[in-house]
Amino acid sequence: MRAVCALILSLLCLEAFAVDASDRYRSPRNPERKIRPSTELIVLHTTEAPAKSSLAKLSERGECHYCVTEDGTIYRIVDRDKEAFHAGRSMWNGKEDIDKYSIGIECVGYHDKEMSLIQLYAIRDLVKDLKAMYRLTDDKVVTHSQVAYGAPNKWQKKKHRGRKRCGMLFAMPSVRRILELKTRMAIDPDVRAKRLVVGDPYLEKVLYGKTDTLRSAYANVRLPKSSSSAVAAQTKPRAPSASTGGGIMDWFRPSASSAPPSQPAKQQPARPRPAFKSIPSTIAELKAQGYTLRGKVTPGCTASQIAGARWNRADTYYTIRNKVIPGNTINPAKIEVDMGIWMK
Repeated sequence: MRAVCALILSLLCLEAFAVDASDRYRSPRNPERKIRPSTELIVLHTTEAPAKSSLAKLSERGECHYCVTEDGTIYRIVDRDKEAFHAGRSMWNGKEDIDKYSIGIECVGYHDKEMSLIQLYAIRDLVKDLKAMYRLTDDKVVTHSQVAYGAPNKWQKKKHRGRKRCGMLFAMPSVRRILELKTRMAIDPDVRAKRLVVGDPYLEKVLYGKTDTLRSAYANVRLPKSSSSAVAAQTKPRAPSASTGGGIMDWFRPSASSAPPSQPAKQQPARPRPAFKSIPSTIAELKAQGYTLRGKVTPGCTASQIAGARWNRADTYYTIRNKVIPGNTINPAKIEVDMGIWMK
């Protein structure tokens, strides 16, 4: 009875952290996959191919749990509590067949090339939710290149780490900073225990050394102090910015801190206050304030293609099912097909 209660409680806890993902590419292999005995790692991969072909292959073969595309869309491929065949020949800390102990996330992109911030933020949010679900620490978020190993062959006589560089960028400090992962493994536990030898010295320098080829690409990315600060920033007064678009509605209402000091000695004539503009909440209000529909999101046309750098500005609005969402509050993972994008 106690075991049953524990199981029910764990299932309720998992529901509390429901990942917002699309089931469009949910794998037909789901019914035949076994439930994992435990979840000890989150393994990040790179597809090394474009989204369309990658999603088709991943779905058909059930080769990961989630796939995150360039525009930040998260697709659920295999149910998160089941085995997905993503790691192949693998070992971590003496355990082989990592598929039985891990969640696999495929990220559309390449192991040594930078990814857009919208994609990295979606990966960050997904990883954060999964860490909370399974109570994993930051160092349990690893790359495929860290767990994959090669069998002896004519080039390498022993079992070796370095079979592939898949996901290599996710071990780089600059990328992990954006993913809000504060720690990483300092050494390969299987190489240290002499179960494996180093087969790719350069890869080892990236995974456990100071080699970071993307440091300059992400050097100027400023992150919030905490996960809740992004929400808090939407309600705190701040000046408009060309990159962020400012707060939700503080552009239109002068704050007390920015008001000129009073001058009791000389009465200044009162200045007319600018008309307050409310945030549009309907399509009719968008039109009344001069906004026009610039396009709709489709499988072949992303929000960033329609709105460019203004996709997450406060003066860009998304509409779906009679809802109006300001661009600076939208979750990139929730941008879906048929969303209208309105701009001036």
